Amino acid sequence: MRLTDKEIEIAEILEKDARISDEDIAKMIGEELENTKVMIAKLEEVNVVVRYTSIVDWSKVEGHEGVTAMIDVKVTPKRGVGFDEVAQRIYRFKEVKSLYLMSGAYDLSVIIEGKSMNEVARFVSEKLSTLDSVISTTTHFILKQYKHDGTIFEPSDDDKRIVVSP
Repeated sequence: MRLTDKEIEIAEILEKDARISDEDIAKMIGEELENTKVMIAKLEEVNVVVRYTSIVDWSKVEGHEGVTAMIDVKVTPKRGVGFDEVAQRIYRFKEVKSLYLMSGAYDLSVIIEGKSMNEVARFVSEKLSTLDSVISTTTHFILKQYKHDGTIFEPSDDDKRIVVSP
């Protein structure tokens, strides 16, 4: 799909801050408010803007302990559908937060969340590893998040002094 320069600019603005008002976006791109609203609606309708999200640092919330794991998966692709069929089976599990087709030593990267390491281990051994296309898995537990989607969780004093221009 081909987008106009203004539509691309809107998508970039929303990607950085989904809570910014339509009025502020219109000012930033030098466009009338109604035209801006139409362009935003188009981006949503054609699924360029897929969803609006927030980044939450759950480590700061008492009683909300959990575990995030990244799982490297080697699979046997199926004739005619490649990796898509096994990817669809994997992303339908409620534990799966993200799934990527990768180049390199493994085929898929799966990010899951669970309440404990045991819960993640059960998911891998009972659900993921038992799929007929899965050859092997390697699980990596995330111990601490420093940065996610461009957002630094605990900026240092040096980071706070740096002014980043849009």
